[in-house]
Amino acid sequence: MRKIIAIALTAAACGASLAFTAGQAAAAEHGPQCVMVRKNFTKGEYRYLRLTNLCGQRTSCYIIVIPHAKDPHGRLLKGQTKDVRYGTTQGPKALFVKNTSCSTESH
Repeated sequence: MRKIIAIALTAAACGASLAFTAGQAAAAEHGPQCVMVRKNFTKGEYRYLRLTNLCGQRTSCYIIVIPHAKDPHGRLLKGQTKDVRYGTTQGPKALFVKNTSCSTESH
């Protein structure tokens, strides 16, 4: 009985360490979630997002995801807040802002 419990505990510990390692690898693929949407507004005939870089120690990159359109992208400096124009009022609204790694983004 003790042998079965020991095997079960060992298997659980190995599974947990593998899940932890996979989670770390997934987190390493993309940078921290630094860019945050503060406001979604229109000015005249254009749509804007007010974006803030919550990471005060590094530049952060983002992609604005818009259905059926080219996704605008950019970068925010440390602690910067910026109004980003991404389309017109006739076009679709942005679905969300995706944080990306600045090393893989081409500018």
